[in-house]
Amino acid sequence: MSTRVRLGVNIDHVATIRNARGGAAPDPVRAAIIAEQAGADGITLHIREDRRHVREDDLFRMVEAVKLPINLEMACAEEMLASALKVKPHAVCLVPERREERTTEGGLDVAGQHNHVAPFVRQLREAGVRVSLFIDPDLRQMEAAQSLGAPVVEIHTGAFCEAVAEDDQARAARELEAIRVAAKDGAARGLEIHAGHGITYESVSPIAAVPEVRELNIGHFIVGEAIFVGLPNAIAEMRRRIDLARSAA
Repeated sequence: MSTRVRLGVNIDHVATIRNARGGAAPDPVRAAIIAEQAGADGITLHIREDRRHVREDDLFRMVEAVKLPINLEMACAEEMLASALKVKPHAVCLVPERREERTTEGGLDVAGQHNHVAPFVRQLREAGVRVSLFIDPDLRQMEAAQSLGAPVVEIHTGAFCEAVAEDDQARAARELEAIRVAAKDGAARGLEIHAGHGITYESVSPIAAVPEVRELNIGHFIVGEAIFVGLPNAIAEMRRRIDLARSAA
């Protein structure tokens, strides 16, 4: 029997809509509660340096309101580390961040930034927080992640999802193969394999079918689809497609 793939729902862009106008609505914490009721396995949120999405107070309220595991995405910055150590969410996923980027543009270069990333991994692990590293599907990055002692990696799926969206089948095949090879390599190293970024209804099935993948984190598409069909329905349909792909695999 295939292993069920967990679905982490990223509620960042509920906060993006709120922040566009100011005020309190729509409340990302309410979205997290609805996602929990709709069958999500976890809640993901990214506190950025410019606070364009969720803020610390959202995180603090969410930890109190939601029973699901909270996965905090953050850059390797002392300010973010202080918040994470105060709240101690279930997991922290260390990601790259540039102020001018619209969204995360690639994986964290843990091989090239080993000495910078290492203290963050160590302090979070000492605090009992599960550490994940958001990396490109690259064997060199997998090796570096293992050497840092992080138990989890999240493979950046953006390039594959872009190729699917552009109907570039040759590129999609190459990018999917890179994900498969990296996932197999990482699992052989004892790393738990997660995946995320840019995933839609059209691109989720091949990723969910990769046998080593244990968790998918999906946000922007689910929140966008929720405008038309409601958050519970958007989550349910994503869950259905993940489970169908996994059972078929």
